[in-house]
Amino acid sequence: MKQPKKLYIKIKKIGERLTKTHFFVIAGVSVFFLMLLVINVASSTRFFTIQYDSAVGEVKGFTDAIKEKKVERKPLDTALYDKKNLAISNNPIPKSVGTSTASSTSLVKTPLYPVKTPYPNAGAMLPFQRIVAYYGNFYSTRMGALGEYPGPEMLRRLNEEVVKWEKADPETPVVPAIHYIATTAQGSAGKDGLYMLRMPDTEIDKALALGKQANGIVFLDIQVGHSSFQKEIPLLEKYLKLPNVHLALDPEFSMKNRKPPGEYMGAMDASDINYAIQYLSKLVKDNDLPPKVLVIHRFTNKMVTNYKQIKLTPEVQFVMHMDGWGPKANKIGTYNRVVVPEPVQFTGFKIFYKHDLKPPSTGIFSASELLKLSPQPMYIQYQ
Repeated sequence: MKQPKKLYIKIKKIGERLTKTHFFVIAGVSVFFLMLLVINVASSTRFFTIQYDSAVGEVKGFTDAIKEKKVERKPLDTALYDKKNLAISNNPIPKSVGTSTASSTSLVKTPLYPVKTPYPNAGAMLPFQRIVAYYGNFYSTRMGALGEYPGPEMLRRLNEEVVKWEKADPETPVVPAIHYIATTAQGSAGKDGLYMLRMPDTEIDKALALGKQANGIVFLDIQVGHSSFQKEIPLLEKYLKLPNVHLALDPEFSMKNRKPPGEYMGAMDASDINYAIQYLSKLVKDNDLPPKVLVIHRFTNKMVTNYKQIKLTPEVQFVMHMDGWGPKANKIGTYNRVVVPEPVQFTGFKIFYKHDLKPPSTGIFSASELLKLSPQPMYIQYQ
């Protein structure tokens, strides 16, 4: 008790020496710094407070913050855009054939890539960045990595893939992505007869929470069954209005033939894709968003019809995504036979951790192997 008592007496004597002027100066300075602290805390709470008691609360704080925060987007560097597009096209150097100019020219084919499309708006990710995504649904361990692994482990695995791509191509930054199936095709008709099931908002909110934890973006995937893209896409509008949320459509489960999904192959037409592009373009314009990325899955020629009629806009970047599984030779064959010959804009490539290892396969593609493709895929998905 002696030391605290001596300390109190010492402080009291110092206080007695202070004049009233000193007291008011110190008090004023103290109040000033206290007000600064309160303002700073309030500001931080307004923009960055996350409710950690649930995924829904976490997403609410995050989405409120990004809605209020204005991001300055630099004008598109068209020269760099063209240069990068040419580089990822991986076009082989034309070889001289014969001795005459005429014979040489006649045997050189015009490269399919890069594709001539409208320049994207400011803030476009592709081709300046590559997207590496984990795919699936939280209700199923068989539909992909998102449902197979607990959140922390899934994010760790995703980050490992991101690092591999960054090492393989140091010139292209990587954006991690959560690719969540928000509308899943079903084998049975269900009460509404649509052979599909819409995920509740709480599950989609979990995808957004994981996207935030990964410091990345989110894709919401639609398998329409007997419904239509015109009906299903608007149901996700509140999410698609967010700058970090993008869209994917799966023709495999678009059953225009009215057959059960899974038993027969679905398809989608350029008219469906153009509807999605126009819908996203309007959201981008109305909400001052950076360009959206639209991913279309594909592994057969008939899955997408009339590709030449697809009309791109500056508000949407398009990826035709090779979705087939099997040995490496088969997958390259599908890529070169189905995706490459019908160019729209960018390409994607899917890796199945399990299906790609089924005999006679001897392994799955590495990042360095896929970078040798022409064109290089700018969207990589792991299931």
